[in-house]
Amino acid sequence: MTSSLVAVLPPATVVQAVARGHRLFAAVLALAAALRVLVMLGYDTAQLYWYDSFTYLDTAVNLRPNGAFHPAGYSWFLWLMRPFHSVELVAGVQHVIGLGVGVMIYALLRRRSLPGWGATLAAGPVLFDPAFVRLEHAILSDMQVIALVVGALLLMMWHERVPVRLAAAAGLLLALAGLTRTAAVPLIGLALLHLLMRRAGRRPFLAMALAATLPLLAYAGWYAQHHGRFALSGSDGVALWARTMTFADCSLVQLPPEEARLCPNGTVADAASEYVWAPTASLNLLPGGRFAHNDLARSFAVRVITSQPLDYLAEVVKDTSLAFTWEPVPHPRRMNPTTSFPHGSWPLPEQHALIGEVRRAYDPDIRGMRSVEPFGSLLAAYPYPWFLHGTLFGVLLLAGGIGSIGRRRPALLPWAFAMFLLVAPVAALDFDHRYVLPAIPLACLAAALAVAGTPRPRCRPVRREEITVRTAGPGSS
Repeated sequence: MTSSLVAVLPPATVVQAVARGHRLFAAVLALAAALRVLVMLGYDTAQLYWYDSFTYLDTAVNLRPNGAFHPAGYSWFLWLMRPFHSVELVAGVQHVIGLGVGVMIYALLRRRSLPGWGATLAAGPVLFDPAFVRLEHAILSDMQVIALVVGALLLMMWHERVPVRLAAAAGLLLALAGLTRTAAVPLIGLALLHLLMRRAGRRPFLAMALAATLPLLAYAGWYAQHHGRFALSGSDGVALWARTMTFADCSLVQLPPEEARLCPNGTVADAASEYVWAPTASLNLLPGGRFAHNDLARSFAVRVITSQPLDYLAEVVKDTSLAFTWEPVPHPRRMNPTTSFPHGSWPLPEQHALIGEVRRAYDPDIRGMRSVEPFGSLLAAYPYPWFLHGTLFGVLLLAGGIGSIGRRRPALLPWAFAMFLLVAPVAALDFDHRYVLPAIPLACLAAALAVAGTPRPRCRPVRREEITVRTAGPGSS
């Protein structure tokens, strides 16, 4: 009926009808866009962090895979933006991408029959949480990962049965997400498992598998040309070694002599990730630098974890729980987690030669960020309660988990993605409030789909003879 009406109505009338159906979200999206305009006015440039931002920019300038933590996916985006020589423009484009993530969440939920107010509510955190808007304004890969993963979910869940072309496109997006942050690579396996569980068919499965694995293999070959190792990065062993430093007891592990050198040596840090950079930690005392011993560090960490699995699990559970606190918990203590916009100035550590090199090659105007009045003070007064970021996130995950129980539950895939992106960074290295953010929009999707998929009581159809009996009065024939 609806399609036939659309076919006979003039195009302008159709547009007006569609617009009327999405007025609430259009108003919310306009407010979210205004917030981002205020951010662009409130700070004089993009936020750059040492050393992540400059590593990404350096890879974009030289187009070679980084041998340490960061694969090149985000740097390819920066390379595309390089002709404009403006990190501020990069931030502006990322703000548009952030709005696009909100639109994708809303569109998918409306497609899944959620009412406009419910779909708008689910898109709210990514549109208005300062933590997300600050990611958009920084030279960091997080917003790109979020957009790629949500885009892949949109393609996989738009139809009840995934068409071959959409399965391939979703696989490509997940591969790009993995090449932007390696923690996203296993999402490909979850997506393929989802296709098997839904009996999507051989062709969509093969299309996704090929589209996802071929870019990863090509990148690993490129990495091998530069670093002599078929891999996506050179830091997985270093990260896992640091994870074990909070619980490793070498008296319980049979270690070869070369690995025994990586045992805890008395250096104490308040978070596992701090051991990566602690100059007196055992790995950092070996000649050649920490990343030169990545394979050795991985072998040590695997031995420790298999010998102390319960200790490892306890550390992962303890650190993951920091995501759900009513008030923010600094982890490590030098970090100050917040869901507000900062106010002040943040100079760059100019003693690092890489900053000057990137400035000359990418953007001559690269500098430390500072607030611009009166917009900076307005942003500093912007309220966003922490419990909406922390405790409510736990409630959303619980709702999505409950809604994932049973057959053909649409909440299962986004919930599985959210749980993996929450736990995997903690299991591989450490908890970081920033690493939680990619899981939040997926948790919102899962919770909303769980509510939409809850069976509603249906009225039993009344037979005609029952109506006759009920409407017949005394003495009727």
